[in-house]
Amino acid sequence: MQHKLPVDIEEKFLIKAESHTDPAYGCYPEKRPLKDYINYGIINLDKPAGPTSHEVAVWVRKILKIPKTGHAGTLDPKVTGVLPIALNETCKILQSLLKVGKEYVCIMFLHKDIPEIKIRKIMGEFVGKIYQRPPLRSSVKQVLRIREIYYLDILEIEGRNVLFVVGCEAGTYIRKLVHDIGLALGTGAHMRELRRTRVGPFKEEESFTLHDLKDAYHYYIEEGNESYLRKIILPMEFAIKGLPKIYIRDSAVDAICHGAKLAAPGIIKLSSHVEPGSLAAILTLKNELVALATIKFTAKQILKIDHGIVGDIKRVIMPIGIYPSWKSYKSV
Repeated sequence: MQHKLPVDIEEKFLIKAESHTDPAYGCYPEKRPLKDYINYGIINLDKPAGPTSHEVAVWVRKILKIPKTGHAGTLDPKVTGVLPIALNETCKILQSLLKVGKEYVCIMFLHKDIPEIKIRKIMGEFVGKIYQRPPLRSSVKQVLRIREIYYLDILEIEGRNVLFVVGCEAGTYIRKLVHDIGLALGTGAHMRELRRTRVGPFKEEESFTLHDLKDAYHYYIEEGNESYLRKIILPMEFAIKGLPKIYIRDSAVDAICHGAKLAAPGIIKLSSHVEPGSLAAILTLKNELVALATIKFTAKQILKIDHGIVGDIKRVIMPIGIYPSWKSYKSV
């Protein structure tokens, strides 16, 4: 049984030009000094049942003694599982992470007995585009929306309990999905238990608990051992795996950091699925995230463009001064 979210699609790159990166400037994300590694880091946290997502983010902030944390995709207090926690500067890219596909394992309880063959048939009809109206108690406007169910597989049926796994578009309410399945079955149903097993590239089997984080920080403070923290904290670049990517020359980096638009001459390579209006990650040749940009053309069109603006910067991530000014390259 193979379950794939949109982020799992193999990424192909188109080469626009040749270039190299100067080792004297910037740094490969996994080799950043620990202070910077934390500052531009994100944690694949396994949320326990009980606290709110906000409370968990606050606990992480207190454990690491940092000024800012944020979480990607709220989980109800009783719900457990994958909750990416952004640290400091990584909070700037949380909005892009909120849009990636998610996976859940759920126990649905049916209000009446029903033949297993009918359960499987009806649930299979919920794969694809579905209409959903957010629950009354949600903070989202109560309008009918279209959401996509990428896969929905029954793992086990025991009496009226149905254990299933579902991969879905961001913004899908699993409690509402269960309610709608119950209506379609003619029995009524409610969600008994829920666990999130994926958020885009963040997977359950690669997650860590708050206790793991506390222990890792203790090893660092008491013994100077960074290895455990580096294992738990991921570079922010891991979080943007689901976005199309555009790699730029060293000489273009500082201009982008100063707010310049993305120009065609600075591009070295880009994802083949870049489309007009898509949000793309702008990266150095060392794989450092420079900014997020809205692109104006398709990838194939960009390959043919020698001059002019191909994208507008939506959010600058990298600080000014990490790479030399473009003027210094021009004068060489």
